[in-house]
Amino acid sequence: MELSEQQAAALEREALRIYGRYQREVVEALGLCPWAASAREDGRVRPRVALRDELPTAHGIVEELAADPGVDVGLVIFPLSSRERGAHERFVAALRRRHAERHGGSPPLAMAAFHPDAEPDLASPARLVPFIRRSPDPTVQLVRLSMLEELRRPFERGTGYVDPANLAAVETLLAAPVKRPLHERIAQTNLETIRRLGVQAVAARLEAIREDRDASYAAILDRR
Repeated sequence: MELSEQQAAALEREALRIYGRYQREVVEALGLCPWAASAREDGRVRPRVALRDELPTAHGIVEELAADPGVDVGLVIFPLSSRERGAHERFVAALRRRHAERHGGSPPLAMAAFHPDAEPDLASPARLVPFIRRSPDPTVQLVRLSMLEELRRPFERGTGYVDPANLAAVETLLAAPVKRPLHERIAQTNLETIRRLGVQAVAARLEAIREDRDASYAAILDRR
């Protein structure tokens, strides 16, 4: 779709505004991500809008954000994308591979696919994740792996050296419960949050943002 400069500027502005609603009214308000609010308040979140729905454009934005040490969380938002959720997940997988290849197999950023089409499934924490990630537009979330490592450290048991001669210390280490990975803890907490609030109440918030998006974009794209 060919846009005028005015349309492109307006669409980018509105895509950022509408994603901001999702971030504040859903992710932060419901406590779905432990670092979302602090990263935003510290100015370490960088959302970008991609008006071209193609891999090279997305990869260029990803590498630009990866090179900026002031960015802990990046977002690549595709307001013109018509990809269904499965296709978007494959797109993000291809982008992830390209990013890893660019950095010799040690990418600085982790990636997750967010998409507006995801029904709630409360059968398990993992099955609810797509609903939690129901952003207004197809989006790629980028999180700096060094930040994730810092967040994980207090939650996951280390593997420090213990002298085998100290049998009491060995027994204590083996008896200690192994802590679940941070992402599993977050997923479990989110499942409990959605159950407590009620799926319908959360879905209503998401639908209100989606309606705002549709009306806003239509007003821009229908301009002649």
